[in-house]
Amino acid sequence: MSLDYTYLDVAKMIDHSLLNPTLTESDLEAGLAVALAYDVASVCIMPHALARCAAALKGSNVKASTTCGFPHGVVTTRMKRLEAEAALALGCEELDMVVNISRVLSGDWTYVAADLQAVIEPVHRAGQKVKVIFENCYLNDTQKIELCKICSDLGADWVKTSTGYGTGGATLEDLRLMRAHAAPNVQVKAAGGVRDLDKLLEVRAIGVTRCGSTRTIEMLGEARLRLGLPPIQLATSAAAPAGY
Repeated sequence: MSLDYTYLDVAKMIDHSLLNPTLTESDLEAGLAVALAYDVASVCIMPHALARCAAALKGSNVKASTTCGFPHGVVTTRMKRLEAEAALALGCEELDMVVNISRVLSGDWTYVAADLQAVIEPVHRAGQKVKVIFENCYLNDTQKIELCKICSDLGADWVKTSTGYGTGGATLEDLRLMRAHAAPNVQVKAAGGVRDLDKLLEVRAIGVTRCGSTRTIEMLGEARLRLGLPPIQLATSAAAPAGY
């Protein structure tokens, strides 16, 4: 059977997630080894481990990323901007920030836009990229569409479904909605619920370009098998914490 994707097509969709607060130092090291071995798009790591992540990934094709305002988005705008600036100083190349969910639910769109701009502006000035997390499980379609519009107006690089720590993750309906209402230059990232290669390919067909995952080995191992590529041998095994 002819496949319509290459290994890198799917590997470069994966943001390998190392965000569970129970991960130990050895878990983080193992996770970084997985990301490098499988040549994923990025590693999204807890902020305290970002510097070591950036150092480990230096010279590779895997980007260092972390979070801002995670997981609820309800810290002050000033704190979010400080988090973003600190992350940039530590080598962050892509920043996953959470909208202020309380202000979104309140319909305070002026605050929401200013909160996002305060992070997007310094990150873009530094030549790096921002993914804006909506946490769709708490929102209605009207709110999701308005967030897509704001993110498009502000030039966000991705809109993202969820943190992986809410009451639900990415759904096909939400991904279609976000792809339809975000500007063409704004990419879509899925998080939560994409746990195997078939689902990854399904969201890829919708137009999703990134997927947060703790199941990198399983998904990309299956991709290599289907493509007739040799399996990747790891010296250590990655932790597979709950989350994405």
